[in-house]
Amino acid sequence: MIKIGLASPDMIRKWSYGEVKKPETINYRTLKPERDGLYCERIFGPSKDWECHCGRYKKIRYKGKICERCGVEVTSKKVRRERMGHIELASPVAHIWYSRGFPCRIGLVLDISPRVLEKVIYFANYIVTDPGDTPLMEKQILTEKDYREFREKYEDDFQAEMGAEAIRKLLAKIDLEELAASIKNDLAEAQGQKKLRLIKRLESVEAFRTSGNRPEWMVLETVPVIPPELRPMVQLDGGRFATSDLNDLYRRVINRNNRLRRLLELGAPDIIVRNEKRMLQEAVDALFDNGRRGRPVTGPNNRSLKSLSDMLKGKQGRFRQNLLGKRVDYSGRSVIVVGPELKIYQCGLPKEMALELFKPFVIKKLGADGLTNNIKSAKKMVERGRTEVYDALEEVIKEHPVMLNRAPTLHRLGIQAFEPVLVEGRALKLHPLVCTAFNADFDGDQMAVHVPLSAEAQAEARFLMLSANNLLKPSDGRPVAVPSQDMVLGSYYLTITRDEEGTGKIFGSFDEAVLAYDNGIIGIHSPIKVRRTGELNGVTYTRLVDCTMGRIIFNEKIPQDLGYVDRTNPETFLDLEITFACDKGKLGKIIGKCISTFGFARTAEVLDNIKALGFKYSTKGALTFSVSDIVVPERKKELVETTEKKVINIENKYKRGFITADERKRLSIIEWEKTTEAVTSALREGFDKYNPIVMMLDSGARGSMNQMRQLAGMRGNIANTAGQTIEIPIKSNYREGLSVLEYFISSRGARKGLADTALRTADSGYLTRRLVDVSQSVIVREDDCGCHSGITVTEIADARSVIEPFKNRLIGRYLVDDLMDPENEGVVLVSKDKLMDSDDADRIIAKGITSVKTRSILTCRSEVGVCAKCYGANLATGDPIGMGEAVGIIAAQSIGEPGTQLTMRTFHTGGIAGSDVQDITQGLPRVEELFEARKPKRTAVLAEIGGTVQVKETKKPTLRDIIITDAEGGETRVYQVPLSAGIKVKEGDVIEKGRELTEGVLAPQDVLRTRGPEAVQNYIIQEVQRAYSQQGVDINDKHIEVIIRQMMRKVRVENNGSTELLIGSSVDKNEILTINEGLQAKIDAGEKDENGNDYALVEYSPILLGITKASLATESFLSAASFQETTRVLTEAAIHGKIDPLTGLKENVIIGKLIPAGSGLACYAHEEEEETAPASVEGGEEVESDDNFFESDEEVIAEALEETTESLFDDDDFDVQSDESEE
Repeated sequence: MIKIGLASPDMIRKWSYGEVKKPETINYRTLKPERDGLYCERIFGPSKDWECHCGRYKKIRYKGKICERCGVEVTSKKVRRERMGHIELASPVAHIWYSRGFPCRIGLVLDISPRVLEKVIYFANYIVTDPGDTPLMEKQILTEKDYREFREKYEDDFQAEMGAEAIRKLLAKIDLEELAASIKNDLAEAQGQKKLRLIKRLESVEAFRTSGNRPEWMVLETVPVIPPELRPMVQLDGGRFATSDLNDLYRRVINRNNRLRRLLELGAPDIIVRNEKRMLQEAVDALFDNGRRGRPVTGPNNRSLKSLSDMLKGKQGRFRQNLLGKRVDYSGRSVIVVGPELKIYQCGLPKEMALELFKPFVIKKLGADGLTNNIKSAKKMVERGRTEVYDALEEVIKEHPVMLNRAPTLHRLGIQAFEPVLVEGRALKLHPLVCTAFNADFDGDQMAVHVPLSAEAQAEARFLMLSANNLLKPSDGRPVAVPSQDMVLGSYYLTITRDEEGTGKIFGSFDEAVLAYDNGIIGIHSPIKVRRTGELNGVTYTRLVDCTMGRIIFNEKIPQDLGYVDRTNPETFLDLEITFACDKGKLGKIIGKCISTFGFARTAEVLDNIKALGFKYSTKGALTFSVSDIVVPERKKELVETTEKKVINIENKYKRGFITADERKRLSIIEWEKTTEAVTSALREGFDKYNPIVMMLDSGARGSMNQMRQLAGMRGNIANTAGQTIEIPIKSNYREGLSVLEYFISSRGARKGLADTALRTADSGYLTRRLVDVSQSVIVREDDCGCHSGITVTEIADARSVIEPFKNRLIGRYLVDDLMDPENEGVVLVSKDKLMDSDDADRIIAKGITSVKTRSILTCRSEVGVCAKCYGANLATGDPIGMGEAVGIIAAQSIGEPGTQLTMRTFHTGGIAGSDVQDITQGLPRVEELFEARKPKRTAVLAEIGGTVQVKETKKPTLRDIIITDAEGGETRVYQVPLSAGIKVKEGDVIEKGRELTEGVLAPQDVLRTRGPEAVQNYIIQEVQRAYSQQGVDINDKHIEVIIRQMMRKVRVENNGSTELLIGSSVDKNEILTINEGLQAKIDAGEKDENGNDYALVEYSPILLGITKASLATESFLSAASFQETTRVLTEAAIHGKIDPLTGLKENVIIGKLIPAGSGLACYAHEEEEETAPASVEGGEEVESDDNFFESDEEVIAEALEETTESLFDDDDFDVQSDESEE
C-alpha cells in the first residue's frame, strides 16, 4: 500500500539535509557547486564518488566520514538523486493547489469564497483574525479604507491581517470535531444550493478529520528543494550551460525570500514588505504550478518555464512518459518483409541484429565451449564476426523465443512471440498469416523485437504468447489467422469445378488420378469419379466418390474429420471432407472447426499447409487481370439515356411549378440511384464466373462489388464535403475514363477520406485509452463469487434487423440456475455448472426457449475484480477463463481496436419535406457518447410515472401538452413537447413508467431514472452492438458488460441508516451491499444500537458515470493521477490521506512491482526451492512445462540475468554498460 498526505513543516525539515540559503548553482570558474547554493555538496552529497568538496578525502576507505574542512560527507554521488534540501520562508505562503484549485480547499474549510480568499492572499484586502470586543466578525473582509476607519475607531482592540499568514492563523484555530458537528446540524435544515455547499464543506472537513492532516499545512512555512540530479545542469559544447527550469524557479524564490528577510531585519515600511511578500507568494506559486494564476513566468525566448506540476502532467509528464512508458534494453527494430517459407511460429531475424541482441548469451556460450578464456577476448571474437561466433549464435537462439511488436499495439495480438530463424540481410521476416493480427503489410512497415531474458519470461513467451497459441481473436472468439489474398485465391482456384479435358472420367485410385493429371489427361477442375475403399464397423465398403483433382490435392492437407461429412454413414463416410469452393468465409469456418476439434498445435500445421497450397496454386493459376477483363455492360448506354429523359421530365415539372426545388433534387437523385443499381446488376450478369476479377471478388481475396461498379459500371451519385448528395451523377466509369468535370467532382472524396481517417485514428486511440483506464483493475480474482443473481439474456433486435442472435449471447456463459426441460418434467436441460457451448445453445433454442437468466459480470459480487463463473469463457481459447486473466484490458482492447473502422460521419437522412432534418449520430461518436453517458442531441421524452395519457393543445400551435395521470398514486405529470418531436402516444393510452412519449434517441441517464439499472445496461449493450454491427464488426457482449460494470460501480447514499456515511456521497456498490448485509443480520437478530434504537439499512440510488469520470473515481489515486487532471487528483488524495491499495495494473507498473495479473497473481507465485519450470497461466491451470524445456546452461543464464547484466560474469575485466535501445 502507498499513502499520500499533506507534509507538515516539521516533516519537510526532517526530509531535508540542510537549508539552501543562496541562489547560486555552480562556480563557473572551478565548475564546483557553491556552498549553501542549489547544488551545495554539504547538503546534497558529493558530486564525485567518494570524494569531498575540498579534496581532502579521496577513497572509498573514508566512506561515511564528514570532512572537517568543507563539511561534505564522503559517499557515493548517487545520493544526489535522493537527498532533499529546504528553504525557510521569511513569511508563510499559501500552496497554490489548495488556494486556486477547484474546489478551493482553503476556502471550503474557512467558508470563504475563492475570489475573496485570493484578495487576502495577494495582499489586496484584510481579514479579521481576532475581533476582540468589537462588533466585527471573525473572517470578516476589510478593504484598505475599512481597515483604516476601524483602526481609528477601535485602535488595537481587534486584529486584522493580510496574506497567507492571516489565513494560516485562522486555519490553525479550527477545531475539526466541532466544525464537523456544526456543519451536520446546519445540513439538517438546509435546502438547495446552500445544502450542496454544506455537503462539499463537510466532505472537506471530514477528510481532514479522518486523515490526520491539519488544515494549516495547506500554508507553507518551508519549501522543500528536490535533489539536484533531478534538476540537472549540463555543460554544452560552447562552454555555456543548459539548466532545468526548476533551478530558475527556485532561484527566484530564494532571491525574493532573502530580500524579504533583509527588509524585515531593517524594519522597512509596511507597504514595501507587503509587496515583497506578495512577490514571494507568486514565486512559490510559479515553482509549484506556473501559469495557474495570472501570466506564466517565462524564460529566454518567451517560453513559459516548466514547474513541478508540469513535470507530472500530460503525455510528457513523469507519470505517462517515465513511469508507464519505459524504454527497454535487448530490443531492436527493422523493416519487415514477407517470409512465406516460415512456419507460423517462426520469424526471420537478421544475423547482425540477432548477434547484438543475444550478445551476453553468445559470450557465455563461447566461454562454455572453451573457445575463449576471458570476456575480453570473447567480445573481440564477436566484434570480428568469426565463424565460431555464428555457430554459437545458432545454438543460443534454439528454443529461445523473441517477441515481435508492431505499433500501434491496439490489442494483445499486437505483440506475439516467435522462434527466431537467422536470415541474411537487414530486414525482419514475418509469416504472412500473422499479418492480420498485427495489421501489418509489407509497404515499409517496421516492427520491434524484444528478447525475454529470464527463464520465467521465456516460458511465458512460449506458452502464452507464441503465435501458434494465439489463433483466436479475444474480442469475438473467431479465428484471426485466416488466409487472405493470394492464399484465398489459390484455395478457391483449387476447389472450383469447370468442364475441362477429362471431365467425367473414372479412376481406380487417387494415385491413378494424380498420374493422369501429371500427364495432362485431366484438368485440375474437371469433375471426375475415383474409387475408394474403406472399413466401417468391421465391414469393408467400396464406392465411387465425386471430386476434382484440385479438391484431391486440397483435401490431402486438411484433416478428414472436421464434421462436414457424416463418417458413421456407410453411404457418405468415404467422401472427401471439402467438396465445395473455398472462399475466405469458408476457410475461416474450416479453421474454426479445426481449432475446436483438434486444438491449436494441429491447426497451426493445417494453416501452414493451406498457406503453401494457396501460394503455389494462385501462382500456377496465373490469375492476373488486364483492362480487357473489365467488361462494360452493353445495356449501360440505354439505361443512362432513359434516366436522362426522366430527369428532363422532372426538370420540366419543376419549371411549371408542379414540384418544389427540394423535391426536384430528391427525385432526380433517386432516379440516378436506381440507374446505378440497374447498371451494377447488368454488370454482374455480363461477367463470366471464371473471369479473374470475378474470381478475386467471389473468393473474397480482394476487392468488392462497389469497386467493380466504379471500374466497369458507373460511379453514380457522390456526396459533397457536407455529406449531402450532389445532383450531378458521374455517368462514366474508370474503364471509359472520367470527363474533366466528373474528375473534379470525384476528387473531393479522396481528400475527405484521408482527413476522416486521420481524425478517426486519433479519436479511436483516445477512446481506447479511456476504456483501458476505466477497466484496468478488472482481473479474474476468484473462481466463484457465490452470487445468485444474473441478467436476462434474449435476442437483440430492432424493427429492421437482428443485431445479435440469441445463440451468440448464450455461448460461453453459465446459467444462474439449472435450466429444466419444458417438455420433460424434472429433466435438467443444461446444468448451471456447465459452460454453455454451441450444442447447448442449439438444444435451448430447439425447445422454443427465447430468454434465460445467465451469470454476468454486471451482477458479480467479487470484492476486487470479477470471478471466473460470472465471466464465463475465455474467448481466445474457448475454455473457462483462468485466474489472473486481465479481462478489463481485454475488454477495452476489443472495443477500442475496431474503433478505427467505425465511421466518423453524422448521417443526414432527409426527412419528409417540411419536417426537421433528423441527425442520427453513428459510428465512433455514438460509441463515445454512450460510454461517456452523455445526453444525445435529440432525446426522447420518457414518462416519469405510469398512467393514462391525455394530449392537449396549447396556446402556441406548435406545442402540445402530454398529461399523464396515475389514478392509484394520485400523481399527475405534464410534459410540453413540440409537434415536430413526433408524439408516440395517443389520447387515452395507458402506459407504464419509462415509456417513450416522443421520437428521438434515449438518454442513458433518463433510462436509468425511469426504467432502472438493468434496463440501462441492456440499452447500452444494444446500442454499442448496433454501432459496431453496422460496420460488420463482431464484439462479444461480455466486453461491453465489463465497461458498464465499471460505469455503474458507484451508488449515491440517499439515507445513511445506522452508518457514518455522508448523505449524497458516492460509494462503491459492493461496499454498501456488504454493509447492508451486516445490518440486516443485526436487524434479524433483534439487536439495538448504542442509543437503544433499531438498526436501519442504508438507502441508495444507482449512478451511471461516464468512463472518464469513472476512471477518476477509482480507489487508486496513482491510477487516476496518471490518467487526467493530475494536480486535482493528487490534491484530493493528499487531503483525504488516501491509501492506494495497489490492486490494479497501472499503479503496480508505476511503482515497479509485478502486476497482480497473469502469473504475477499471488496464487501462481511458485516456491523458489521447488526445482520446477515456472508455472504459466493457460485456462486457469498451472501448466508444467516439459522437463527438458530449459537446457542446463540456459537455466544458468536465466539465473544470472536475474541479478543484472553487468554481473553476468565474475571476470574483473568485464565492463559492459546496458545499451539503452531507443533513448
